[in-house]
Amino acid sequence: MSAPAEVRVAGDLRHPDGYEAAIASLFARRPERMVPGLARIRSLCRGLGDPQTAYEVVHLTGTNGKTSTARMVSSLLVEHGRRVGTYTSPHLQDVRERIRIDGVPIERWRFAEALARVEGRIPASEAELGGMVTFFEALTGVGAVSFRDAGVDVGVVEVGMGGRQDATNVHDAEVAVIGTVALDHPELGSTIAEVAAEKAGIIADGAVVVVGPQTADADRVIAAEARARGAGIRRSGSAFGVVVRQPVPGGQDLVLRVGREPFAVHLPLVGGHQADNAACALAAADALLADRGGLRAESVAAGFARVVSPGRLESFERGDRAPVVLDGAHNPAGARSLVAALPEAFPGRGVVAVLGVLEDKDVTGVVTAVLELADHVVVTAPPVGRGMPADTLAATVRRCGGRATIAGDVQSAIAVASRFAGGSGVVVVTGSLYLVGAARAILGGGTD
Repeated sequence: MSAPAEVRVAGDLRHPDGYEAAIASLFARRPERMVPGLARIRSLCRGLGDPQTAYEVVHLTGTNGKTSTARMVSSLLVEHGRRVGTYTSPHLQDVRERIRIDGVPIERWRFAEALARVEGRIPASEAELGGMVTFFEALTGVGAVSFRDAGVDVGVVEVGMGGRQDATNVHDAEVAVIGTVALDHPELGSTIAEVAAEKAGIIADGAVVVVGPQTADADRVIAAEARARGAGIRRSGSAFGVVVRQPVPGGQDLVLRVGREPFAVHLPLVGGHQADNAACALAAADALLADRGGLRAESVAAGFARVVSPGRLESFERGDRAPVVLDGAHNPAGARSLVAALPEAFPGRGVVAVLGVLEDKDVTGVVTAVLELADHVVVTAPPVGRGMPADTLAATVRRCGGRATIAGDVQSAIAVASRFAGGSGVVVVTGSLYLVGAARAILGGGTD
């Protein structure tokens, strides 16, 4: 079914009511509904003049770290003089976070205008193929139209889920980045090799493939797909990597290597996993800029220094109350990265976790990892329909050997956890990016 005509024809799109009508139209397409396949997005893009072909593309997949890596790639390319569009998901507080030009979310009226044009083509695509164009497909179309209209040189595009059947794979990317593959969405497969096969599906003919740290099973699958596509492959540890990592207040000082060339940078993000992400980002930028003068040391340093990644080990200080750290660790691999990274930022401090998860996740795996960090967990349901009920989650925490306190919503969960943490502890909000987004709004975080 198409969005209502009165929403598609939004009147004055510069007026706040026009933007709100556009958002209502988009969210009527049920963000939780994920339907794999490229037929609908290809049809939609054809009707829009194939905007996704108007710019070069760096396409990113992997199990965790995609958004942070995308932000790093974009920042590096901007510092090297490229005009860059960035498409990421999900958003934390405002859907416009997903579509950025040179790091800045597009204006409300431009978002509404692009969506109106996409909505104008949706009835024809739905009539051609049957079934409703999904929220993510429509939004991917908005991103492509917005990038074309803005005249970007490069689109840095994050996969929504998987890769091969993801709507973003309507792009044929010059550079594909495949971060570490782990188990997450059961729809993608029950083994690392199966998941890797889905993610390797973003490799286009003749592309350069930047491969983050992988298991042997994942590496074999990715290498086979690269050979089949005639794509060059650059692996972490051989073609690029982290040479030196030194945690410092406010982030970490790194020496990264591409080929034999070292780059000394400060990265204002915490954790060894972010250092690996930075190395992948640098290799991706190097691949794209190879025939445009290559990397410049001063631009690399400036690009990394300005990176922000909200909701990824993001800290909010609160005077004499316990600081709150937000981290959207929604699967066991992400939770393990959180467990490894937090002591670098807050050594020797006790941790109380605020946890909320979606029902389709490996909840026991997430809880087991979180309990390495915190033996007291305040549980609440994420503010989304797929959120696990708090009492069900509390039972899992207790079964895994932790103490659980139930809170009715995110705000009360933070308040309860703060009392447990006292002035000497740390409150960590984790488990779901929907939970993190709600917490960030409560703590006064803006849409950067």
